[in-house]
Amino acid sequence: MAIELYYWDGIQGRGEFVRLALEYAGADYVDVTREPGRGTDEMMELLDSSSEAHLPFAPPFLRDGDQLVSHVANILLYLGPRLGLSPQREDLRWFANGLQLTITDFVAEVHDTHHPIATSKYYEDQKEEAKARAREFVQNRLPKFLGYFERVLNQNPADHGHLVGKDLSYVDLSMFQVIEGLLYAFPKAMKGYAGRYPGLAALHGRVKALPPIAIYLASPRRLAFNENGIFRRYAELDLEP
Repeated sequence: MAIELYYWDGIQGRGEFVRLALEYAGADYVDVTREPGRGTDEMMELLDSSSEAHLPFAPPFLRDGDQLVSHVANILLYLGPRLGLSPQREDLRWFANGLQLTITDFVAEVHDTHHPIATSKYYEDQKEEAKARAREFVQNRLPKFLGYFERVLNQNPADHGHLVGKDLSYVDLSMFQVIEGLLYAFPKAMKGYAGRYPGLAALHGRVKALPPIAIYLASPRRLAFNENGIFRRYAELDLEP
C-alpha cells in the first residue's frame, strides 16, 4: 500500500521536507490533496474527525497502513530507517532528530518574518511589524542558525560532508530545502553566503545534483516557491547582511 502524505495543495510548505525524503528514496507515495477525486476535502475530514484515535493537529501528516504520523520531524524520524535515510547508530539517530527539530525552529522563524503578529491576518495587515521582525532575523537569527549548522558540518567526525554520520540522511535533504527557500526569499541577505558558510553551500550543491533530487526538481511534482508558502519573497523584508 502506498504511503499517503497529507498537506495543503498549491504550496511547498512544511510538506516539502517530507516529499524530498520520499522522492529521494523512490518511495511509493500519494500526495493526497493533489489526487483527482480526493483533494483537500479528504484531508479536512480527517482533521475534523470525531472518531480518529490518533488525531493530528495540522498537516503535514502521513498515513502508512494503519499508522498515522504527524509533524515533520516526527514523520522523518519514522520514515528515516524505512527509507535508508537515518543513521544506524542510536546516538546518531537521536542527534539527527535534534537537528531536524532545530530546522523546525529555523523554519518557524522564517515564517514569522512575514507573519509576526498572527497567521490569521494578511501580510499587509502586519507589514511594519514584519519589517522589524525581518531586520532582526537577517541581522541576528539567520547567521546564528546557519553558523550553527556550519559548525555541525565541520565538527562531524565522519567528515564526509554530511550533517550526521558518513551517509546522506533526511537532515541533509531538509537543509537543502532550507537553503533553497532562503535563496528565494532573502537573495540580498544570502548574497555571498557560500563564502561565509562554505560547508552548507557545498552540501546544498551536492544534494541538488543527486539524480533523484534533480529529476524531482525538474518535474511538475515540485511546485515553485510562491507568496502563499513559508518562504516568501518580499523586497521590503530582504536586507543586506
